Amino acid sequence: MNLMKLSAAWIGIVLLSGCASMGDGTVAEKRTAILEMQQDTLTKLYEKKPAARAELAASPGYAVFSNANVNLFIVAAGTGYGVVNDSISGKKTYMNMAEGGVGFGVGAKDYRIVMVFHSEKAMRDFVEKGWTFGGNADAAAKAGSKGKSIEGEAYYGDVTVYTMTESGLALQATVKGTRFWVDDKLN
Repeated sequence: MNLMKLSAAWIGIVLLSGCASMGDGTVAEKRTAILEMQQDTLTKLYEKKPAARAELAASPGYAVFSNANVNLFIVAAGTGYGVVNDSISGKKTYMNMAEGGVGFGVGAKDYRIVMVFHSEKAMRDFVEKGWTFGGNADAAAKAGSKGKSIEGEAYYGDVTVYTMTESGLALQATVKGTRFWVDDKLN
């Protein structure tokens, strides 16, 4: 990779980090912002996939994340934040996420992830270990309610994952790793 592409990738990653970070504010303000994002995301999910409401209600838990992703030529990176909701205990675990990958792509997007855990073990493993790895192929050209995106639903063992694009312009096919971890400052 030449120096120009590497510099562009790092600039994108730095800009992206600012987009997905919680920014300034008290712990209570940050938690409130995450819960508002969660409610907005679930409302949109239920509009698009009405059966998801019953799926979440019957599950031992679920997670909702906000992620901003940049893909510049062969490098992809993203950061985000969210919350895992334990439906049995009522406990909320606030978490962060970061992803990186390689593959073809150009663009940036802001998207949401909803994970439905179908077993307590799957939820516990996610909170304690937090790693996922996978491929990703998508296209998005969306701003608010205008535009289109290809959105997905995937199944990984005892977890159903829904993704929804909020905004962005991206065409990408990447292999990436994503790490989720507990946010010690918000818990």
